[in-house]
Amino acid sequence: MSKVLNPDDSNKVAAAIGRLAAMRVVSFAVSSLAETRASGSGKRILRLQHYVMALTNELKRHERFAHAMSEAFLSDLFQSIPVYDIGKIGIPDRILLKPNALTPEEFEIMKTHTTLARDAIELAEMTLSYRAPTLQTMKDAAYSHHEKWDGSGYPRGLSGEAIPLSARLVAIADVYDALISNKVYRNGIPHDDAVQAMRGARGKHFDPELIDAFVTVHEEFRLISSGEADTDMDNQRKIDYLARSIADQAEMHTIVGVSQMPWS
Repeated sequence: MSKVLNPDDSNKVAAAIGRLAAMRVVSFAVSSLAETRASGSGKRILRLQHYVMALTNELKRHERFAHAMSEAFLSDLFQSIPVYDIGKIGIPDRILLKPNALTPEEFEIMKTHTTLARDAIELAEMTLSYRAPTLQTMKDAAYSHHEKWDGSGYPRGLSGEAIPLSARLVAIADVYDALISNKVYRNGIPHDDAVQAMRGARGKHFDPELIDAFVTVHEEFRLISSGEADTDMDNQRKIDYLARSIADQAEMHTIVGVSQMPWS
């Protein structure tokens, strides 16, 4: 006989669900701030979640990956998307928003966003004395989404299946969206060109079989990218933020210059 919840139990369940929903709202808000600093928008997080959902739905039919596509893993992965790139909050605007190529020194700083995100989650775990599989999936995605199948990525130079599956999946969504999206300083490329570029990185940047799955469902990616595209208002916010950042940096250079005068 199934147990019938009494009203107090029902209230507790409802409260727990409410707290979980609130945590997801806060997580999304923090990720939206990170995207704003990186010349992105909150819609990018929605796009990435839907890209990953389309990809994993295809992988459920794949012999190699079907066993990994459990409801628990997919739930953890979906919740990881809003926080996988939060380490960019710790990257200075002069690097994060630089409109042209980074110097080798600047790129080394940019690469630390993966470690910053992983460390922030670990610090929260230790401070609150709480660990869970969801948090491990979040750390994997945040720390390893710039690793490459051939071992040429960062931060650890992992290769092949040593790269966590969550990170390999997020990498495909992340790169696709970066290719097709307009930035303040450049326009995105057409969907078909993005698909071709990613197919060319099969076995180099990306897990070959994951890219094959991506190619199978690429039309779903096209529909998601157009359905959740940034609006003119989103793009204007990016322009305004970049303009403020440039002005702030110019003011800071002026202050530093004055402070270094002989009479200061």
